[in-house]
Amino acid sequence: MKKVCLVLTDGFEEAEAVATYAMMRRAGIAVDIFSLTEANATGRFGLTCTALKPFSQLKGAEYDALVLPGGPQYAALEKSAGVQALIKEFMDANKVVAAICASPTILGHAGYLKGKNYTCFTSMNEDFGGHFTGDYVTVDGNLITGQSAAASIDFGLAIAEKLLGKTVAEQVKKSIYYK
Repeated sequence: MKKVCLVLTDGFEEAEAVATYAMMRRAGIAVDIFSLTEANATGRFGLTCTALKPFSQLKGAEYDALVLPGGPQYAALEKSAGVQALIKEFMDANKVVAAICASPTILGHAGYLKGKNYTCFTSMNEDFGGHFTGDYVTVDGNLITGQSAAASIDFGLAIAEKLLGKTVAEQVKKSIYYK
């Protein structure tokens, strides 16, 4: 079974975390949610996620993909030496790294978008040395980026397709009547 780690802290975008989680779980992917603060995480609109795993116990080698939802939390994720080290570990191992909305800018500032096709929240796009597509979801190798909360279902399905194949992603789409 494929395993994904998803990292949250206060200020996460609920739609990006929950819809992405739901699409991955529907595909049969195991998803562990880690809290950067080692406690509950409250989203930007007040949804509190509880029973999260402590970030200090996250072992990247146990996971096939890393998911970084956006929202105001992106600033705390970017400032975290632990998150930066985790991103580097996944990128160096050529594992799937998926970031949506504001979170692709974390990858851009660290230099991981150079020469890559990517998307992010349009007003946050800078010259990251790659090609900004402006699409809902952009996949370039093992890098998956999403534009905004509205892209959350497509983003989750893209992760499922990358990890388990197009057939599984199509089955999930069919199960939710997604067109």
